[in-house]
Amino acid sequence: MSELPRYVEIGNTPPAWREVVKVARYDYHLSLSPPVWERVSAARQVVEKIAASSVPHYGINTGLGALCDVVLAHDELQGLSHHTLMSHACGVGTPLRTEQVRAIMCSAVVNYSHGYSGISPDVVEGLIRLVNEHITPIVPSRGSVGYLTHMAHIGLVLIGHGDVEFRGQRIPAKQALDAIGMVPVTLGPKDGLSLVNGTPAMTGLACLALDDAARLSAWADIIGAMSFEALGGQLNAFMAEVTALKCHPGVQQTGDNLRRLLADSAHLARHKGQRLQDALSLRSMPQVHGACRDQLDHAARQVEKELHSATDNPLVIPVEDGYQVVSQANPHGASVAMACDLLAIAACEWSSISERRAYRLVTPQANQLPPFLTTESGVKSGMMIAHYSAASLVADNKRLAQPAVTDNFITSGLQEDHLSFGESAALKLDKTLDNAFYVLAIEYLLASQALDLIGSDEFAKGTSLAWKSLRDVLPAYQEEQALHLDIEAAYQCLKETQVIDKLLSIAPNLLPSRQPSD
Repeated sequence: MSELPRYVEIGNTPPAWREVVKVARYDYHLSLSPPVWERVSAARQVVEKIAASSVPHYGINTGLGALCDVVLAHDELQGLSHHTLMSHACGVGTPLRTEQVRAIMCSAVVNYSHGYSGISPDVVEGLIRLVNEHITPIVPSRGSVGYLTHMAHIGLVLIGHGDVEFRGQRIPAKQALDAIGMVPVTLGPKDGLSLVNGTPAMTGLACLALDDAARLSAWADIIGAMSFEALGGQLNAFMAEVTALKCHPGVQQTGDNLRRLLADSAHLARHKGQRLQDALSLRSMPQVHGACRDQLDHAARQVEKELHSATDNPLVIPVEDGYQVVSQANPHGASVAMACDLLAIAACEWSSISERRAYRLVTPQANQLPPFLTTESGVKSGMMIAHYSAASLVADNKRLAQPAVTDNFITSGLQEDHLSFGESAALKLDKTLDNAFYVLAIEYLLASQALDLIGSDEFAKGTSLAWKSLRDVLPAYQEEQALHLDIEAAYQCLKETQVIDKLLSIAPNLLPSRQPSD
């Protein structure tokens, strides 16, 4: 018997960013409550009425962008929507991942659910059907200055054009629609513009990045604690009385995590007082990891506020004597772009300080461990070159940490002369986070190898659990297989949450538990 699908229903309360992740990453189905459908339909009735008139309203019965002064006849409006998708679907390059496209489609439905867009309910229903039937449009990843192109490729599928991923194959969209008995959507006034407009693409991508960054924040504290213990760090730097004097919430969370993960370590007790202070990459973990956690919290608030916003143009606004169609700039994605740029800096910092700890683990002059974490140095190189890989990835991250939002171009015949590059910001954040996971995977390998070589059974309960969890899937490295295989295996461990879930009973602040608040 197959399991019944789990649902995310969009109702009067706007969804949290985690709800988008459930749909995109964990295959929840999507639905709208009856009151939401009523909002969508009410705004659509306004659009239909305006479309039948001769009074120009941008995007409903006029051309787009620099052609906004061109008034179109009613029988031209379906063609306008059709041609909008065709001309705007001009992305290039490697397609987005399935989960990324699903996140964008979910965010688009959320955007329309506010009831200010005026899009046809048939279009919204079609998007929901694609999500729930797991028909995923093939969407090229590159070519957006902030919106338009990604959603245009998704819109093509609704009208039976383009390619999709369906049941493990890439097939024409019309073939997939036929397989589920779905008739291509007939677009009407404003539908094409509403499909390509707004910030759903960058917002959906950002929701996935938040989920990854939350998991990265936990692993950074876990693996950092392992390295700290392997290197015989001085616990006084993490005293609650010390971190309490740094008034940032993230510092308090990371400090608490480290104290709990390292509690009752007899190994560290033996190293107490061996040096006056440790290197900054060890003793500043509460301050650095904590600052990164604070940026994650800020980014989550910004992204969630965008998810709760109506970002179409024009918008159908209720006024005292009915409705007013207003052309404005809510599709500008500056808030999401800045949030993604800031979180990319945080991800770079998580990876940068991890690489510094990895360096100390493999460098004989910086520790009391066997050189390069092998007992046969000379004939074996141990973990020497794994650190090189970490350094390369961090160098990439430093370049990716450069902001996208500060760039600018003039497009659409002088009409759109300030751009957010929010999708570029979200996509480079995705790459930065992936690099950071690999850097931490390398540190995880090195710290575990160091604990193997120390060979003590007197490590802290938290770090021991993390160490043994890796050893459950991967033995100590003996140079009998290519090291990249071990790195990939450790990386896969970090992409899951099982170890984090086990450690939450020891350090409950590992995963950010606070919902973003106003």
